[in-house]
Amino acid sequence: MSSGWFHALGIFGLAFIFVVGTWRAINLGALSLVMVFLLGGLLMREDLAMLWRGFPIDLLILLVGVTYLFGVAAANGTVERLVSAASRRVEHRRVWIPWIVFLLAAMPTMAGALGSAAAALVAPIALRLAERCSLDRRMIGLMVLHGVASGNFSPLNPLGIIVIQGTERAGLELSAGALFVANIAYNVLLGVVIFLWFGGLRLARENAGRFSAVPAGRESQSPLRADQVCTVMSLVAITIAALAFDLNIGILAMTAAVCLQLTFRRTSAGGERKIAWDVVLLVCGIVTYVALLQRHGTVDMIGDSIAALDSPLLGALLICAVGATTSAFASSAGILGAMILLAAPFMLQGGVGVTGFVIALAISSTVVDSSPFSTAGALVVANASEGERENVYRGLLAWAGLMVLSAPLLSWLLFVVLG
Repeated sequence: MSSGWFHALGIFGLAFIFVVGTWRAINLGALSLVMVFLLGGLLMREDLAMLWRGFPIDLLILLVGVTYLFGVAAANGTVERLVSAASRRVEHRRVWIPWIVFLLAAMPTMAGALGSAAAALVAPIALRLAERCSLDRRMIGLMVLHGVASGNFSPLNPLGIIVIQGTERAGLELSAGALFVANIAYNVLLGVVIFLWFGGLRLARENAGRFSAVPAGRESQSPLRADQVCTVMSLVAITIAALAFDLNIGILAMTAAVCLQLTFRRTSAGGERKIAWDVVLLVCGIVTYVALLQRHGTVDMIGDSIAALDSPLLGALLICAVGATTSAFASSAGILGAMILLAAPFMLQGGVGVTGFVIALAISSTVVDSSPFSTAGALVVANASEGERENVYRGLLAWAGLMVLSAPLLSWLLFVVLG
């Protein structure tokens, strides 16, 4: 088969994966692995060893290890206790509730949870609190979603792992710290806009509005149990080891999870069932498919086509726009895993700064998770009361549309053009 035909089929196959995977709710990773067999095995006559050469074992270990540890932390109640403890620190004023919600939503993702898991944990409590205190449910729902998004690129978070590993596999240097801080700052800025848009100034002028941030019957709790203390210490130790000593996060997290289950068998039971196998399959499948395209020059051809525009800045903007548009209706993890690798030849040409471009792409592809079609957004809508559900849905849909239009342009301007 000529290279031109393979490039066309490879690009068509990638579009087919995203369209069919979104339309029929089939795991994009499973579709990707089937396409690897069809294009690589049947058309290009690659043997099995060659087909699976691009399968990212390192990424699999990282994703499994991190989500395994977070599953144990959720099973033994550590996450719930941390959230409840933080809630009790609020100053009993309605004006603080949106920002407390933002902070509580950020904590799990910074500790390694997937966005959907963090939203599932925080959204029900946050929306009930909003109803009790007569706060706009759209504001609280969006604060949950952007709080979750602010922790997306922690070194413990799967999305952070995907981006960092993807750039490293492409032979590019990325400042993980700059990615983490820039993403937090961008989502805090969006939080300020949400707060002001939905009546934050009115709340700030209020002197009343006392409430209890702790659910009924949970005003007082005993100290952390030994298993919970050990879980917190494990999370802190892994974060320090990853940032200060550049140790493998996946192996550390898996070791900690296994040790916790061996030591505290009863309270940590079921933690392994919370491993995000669907995300593992999704990301590993897409990376394997893109590796097939790399072997046969398709990825280089795409990069060369963007570079042929004679405007690296315009190419960077187009890639960010594609990431935002597709991620609003599909998995951010899958989109980022594919887009980082697809954009690698473009970045290697040096027309734009790698860190600034990756930050812009990462932000563009994740702030649109406020869409009600995303898992986290759907969880917020589902946890709204029946009378408020349609209003919350419409609010999230309108905001997501604004993010699709604004995030690529604004993040490109801040981090690529001015960065």
